Amino acid sequence: MFKQKTTEQIKAASRQTDSGSHAFYNNPKYRAIIYQALLIFGVGYFFYAIVSNTLANLESLGIKSGFGFLSNAAGYDVLMTLIPFESTDTYMRVFIVGFLNTILVSFLGIILATILGFIIGIMYFSKNWLIKKVSVFYVETFRNIPLLLQIFFWYSAVLATLPGPRDSLSIGKAVFLNVRGLFIPGFTGQGGSILVYIAVALAIACIFVLRSWAKKRQDTTGQQFPVFNASVALLVGIPFIAALVMGFPFSIDLPVFKGFGFSGGIAVIPELMALTIALSVYTGAFIAEAVRAGIQAVPHGQTEAARSIGLREKRIMSLIVVPQAMRVIVPLLNSEYQSLVKNSTLAAAIAYPDLFNVFIGTALNQTGQAIETIFMAIVVYFAVNMVISFIMNRFNSNIELVGR
Repeated sequence: MFKQKTTEQIKAASRQTDSGSHAFYNNPKYRAIIYQALLIFGVGYFFYAIVSNTLANLESLGIKSGFGFLSNAAGYDVLMTLIPFESTDTYMRVFIVGFLNTILVSFLGIILATILGFIIGIMYFSKNWLIKKVSVFYVETFRNIPLLLQIFFWYSAVLATLPGPRDSLSIGKAVFLNVRGLFIPGFTGQGGSILVYIAVALAIACIFVLRSWAKKRQDTTGQQFPVFNASVALLVGIPFIAALVMGFPFSIDLPVFKGFGFSGGIAVIPELMALTIALSVYTGAFIAEAVRAGIQAVPHGQTEAARSIGLREKRIMSLIVVPQAMRVIVPLLNSEYQSLVKNSTLAAAIAYPDLFNVFIGTALNQTGQAIETIFMAIVVYFAVNMVISFIMNRFNSNIELVGR
């Protein structure tokens, strides 16, 4: 009833099976290449269709595509500039002005938010009941209020209620605060000031070298070096010596009330103040939570061991707890810093002249070059966040545990 297959029939069937299994479409390697090629083609065609359709619509509206508009005169002023700017300057100059203003508020926000967040986060572990509750109240309050509302609060409810220029709040005859902003003394460099700037750069380089040397010394001998005190001495001493040699080539420019306002010195507009305060307070609440989580991740037995050998609480926190907690805190800081940069686009709500406001807002409305302006802004914010991510990842790799 059942015929037994001969050896030749079995070998022939095996050869047919092997030949089918070795076909290129059955090879996982070639199949993966085909699927990836089809995916790339599909995505490419999708974007091609969108771009070609957009260009056709712009052409029908009489709007030319390209970046040639960057060389045209902007025709409008900017509220605050870190570089000289006039209304006759080009849109490219507007782009640079907005970019620098964005970097300024992001830098100030990151510095202040980090300081505030670490202070509030460490306050949570205080044995004082009031200090701990202040930390909890701060975090739970400011992280749960939308950032836009906080910006409006500082701008409209706090800074807008300050007195006028004639009744300014002042510290001596050098610092003035009123509804138009904060006015502080400025320094104007004269001949030979470049040497002082070089001395500052040299001092910073020496600090990095000193920190590296102190770390190697501690790893080898176990002895600590007062890096912070030495760093402050270098940062102050080297530029001071350079300034002394050059005869202090700086002049102090004090703000002076003339007519209806102040002239001279450095003017910090209320828009910058409100945005910086709001970003710092809001992001500082999240950083405080990251600091709290990092400290709680350190095994409690290590702090108990440190107390058993007589270390003070301040030394335990600075030498044992915080260095280990940083391994948990740094990745979270990376995300918070990037969020702060992206949240700075809310500056448009109070007319702070950041990149989003002066370029995507005003420049786009005047030129109609939506694709070009938005693309340039996307590239800038992406690049800034990638730089932050690179720096924080490098820092994280330096503090991670060896062998992990």
